[in-house]
Amino acid sequence: MNRDEAWSIVTEFTASDSLRKHMLSVEAAMRAYAPRFGANPDRWGVVGLLHDFDYERYPDVAADGHPVIGSRILRERGVDEELIRCILSHATEVTGVTRQTDMEKALYACDELTGLITAVALVRPSKNIADVSVSSVKKKWKDKVFAAGVDRTEIEHAAADLGVPLDEHIGQVLRAMQAIAPALGLDGSLAK
Repeated sequence: MNRDEAWSIVTEFTASDSLRKHMLSVEAAMRAYAPRFGANPDRWGVVGLLHDFDYERYPDVAADGHPVIGSRILRERGVDEELIRCILSHATEVTGVTRQTDMEKALYACDELTGLITAVALVRPSKNIADVSVSSVKKKWKDKVFAAGVDRTEIEHAAADLGVPLDEHIGQVLRAMQAIAPALGLDGSLAK
């Protein structure tokens, strides 16, 4: 599956601009990580783009919800089983699919972190991710009320499982998101 085909599925199932931007963020982070593991950035990007495509329609993370229903849809559309398994592995608690490959570990490590980085960018007066640094993410990291839905412990464990020190992981994902700031609406255009 190529990126255009993946984006077509995303836009078919997801109307929410913020959820689309989340998937674009994870795509960018996955593309950035692929070379580190000798992998294909296009393939890793596609899995990042598709990982939550069904969430808007099936928001319950359950055996009869996200990402299980999404995996069925992708299978019907002929998506490679390795990509489907990766998507299932980002919700091990309901799918039973444990993270084994670098791609699976990277998806899990990047998913939550992109949300925290986005929140940090949006509280800056400039609304520009270019003004975000690893240290500014770490400062907000300590504030448990800030972006309370983001599980910091999960991110720490996921980065360790991926074999990347936390600060380095934050920097990698941040740089990937900064590279696509206009697509994410984090280029300062929201500051008025």
